[in-house]
Amino acid sequence: MLRILGRRAAACDGLTRRELLTAGGISLFGGLSLPNLLRAKQSNEQHDGPARSVVLLNLFGGPPHLDMFDLKPEAPDNVRGEFKPISTSVPGLQISELLPKTAQLMDRATLIRSYSHKYNSHNPYNVLTGFDGGNDSENYFAKVTDHPGMGSICQHLDIGSRDVPRYVMMPAFPGYTQSLRRAGPYGGYLGSQYDPLFTVCDPKVAREPKGDYDAVEPIGHPTLPSLDALPDITADRFASRGSLLGQLDQNLSQLEASGAISRLNEFKQQAFNLLSSSKTRAAFDIARESDATRDEYGRNLWGSSLLIARRLVEAGSTFITVHWESKGKNHWDLHENNFGMLRAQCPQLDQLIAAFVRDLEQRGLLDSTLFVVMGEMGRTPTINKKAGRDHWPQCGFSLLFGGGTHRGTVVGKTDKHAAYPTDRLVSAGDMVATIYQLLGVDPHMTVNDLSGRPVHIAHGGAPVFEAIA
Repeated sequence: MLRILGRRAAACDGLTRRELLTAGGISLFGGLSLPNLLRAKQSNEQHDGPARSVVLLNLFGGPPHLDMFDLKPEAPDNVRGEFKPISTSVPGLQISELLPKTAQLMDRATLIRSYSHKYNSHNPYNVLTGFDGGNDSENYFAKVTDHPGMGSICQHLDIGSRDVPRYVMMPAFPGYTQSLRRAGPYGGYLGSQYDPLFTVCDPKVAREPKGDYDAVEPIGHPTLPSLDALPDITADRFASRGSLLGQLDQNLSQLEASGAISRLNEFKQQAFNLLSSSKTRAAFDIARESDATRDEYGRNLWGSSLLIARRLVEAGSTFITVHWESKGKNHWDLHENNFGMLRAQCPQLDQLIAAFVRDLEQRGLLDSTLFVVMGEMGRTPTINKKAGRDHWPQCGFSLLFGGGTHRGTVVGKTDKHAAYPTDRLVSAGDMVATIYQLLGVDPHMTVNDLSGRPVHIAHGGAPVFEAIA
């Protein structure tokens, strides 16, 4: 619960330390924390890319490319796995039999088969920032010195509508099931005012999983943190009471009088306008959708998240990430029971991809929405003794739809075991640069880190123009 008033423990500026810390904790929409509100600035730059919104479905753990989008049926048994390739709507292109609905949409897709980098970690750091120079232990927890995520860069550049959250991550912060704040989605050295809105979730499962490699479908949907975090000031009471703003006005009057935060009112009002916005609340109200649409997406945590993502796209959000990590051991880190996990999860993924792409297409939103499906790495070509595949950042896939991409295209080739790219290696920086390019953001621009050193937002990457129409 957010409290503005509390026991006094005066700080040197006259405000109580508790009041300042709690007021500074208003970080619900875009990380609007008080210290960063005081430094916040806006940019009026215009960005003219074909994509107005990006929806990134991040398959946490590392999806096995050999069993999904780069099958090698002629490889030895301990490489090729249990699944057969099937034809797609693109002549000569085959993908896994577990993805029949996606196969029929490959003429709308760009498939990158040569995603490769050196970052062997489950943090979505390389996916969201394009930086692959970190390491697993260093990036378990997000730090202020981290590079900013793509959505944070978009907020820094003031891209998109101001009356809805512009950068949203669902269903919760990466690492929530392990009590880790994994690196990647945050504003980093740009400041926490550029953090995303993290939704919250409490999924239910029909049964408890039998170990870490027993995928049980999570049922539930993301919700806005404001309604849980501020139980005394729920959305339906905002219209009749301005007490929270009034308390902020009273408690911050000394700072306002000093002129040190002359622009605070503007940003404070923006924060609470978002908090009370009927447009924001409506985007999360999937009860407004028909039963047929709910069924099309799937009545699970992922279907609900992608359905909310579509509603946020309609409302004007710029960057939305759905991070596939949930209670119920629903993940893609398939060290054991790789094939059993895929038999459970690929049908969910297949349904999601088909429902989302067709929904965007029917609503005339596919051309202006970039939909990306990928994970932080691929999996080993060889199958281990526990019928699993281990970490393999040397090769993986990325699947793109809409938003100015070159449809019906395959970028990159791999060797006979899908171990290494043999043509057109695409780095983490290249992938991020491609997304920036489609958004109309110069991927070669720089932002300053905490020491004032300019850092390229795509970390040396260049757009994959073969993937761009």
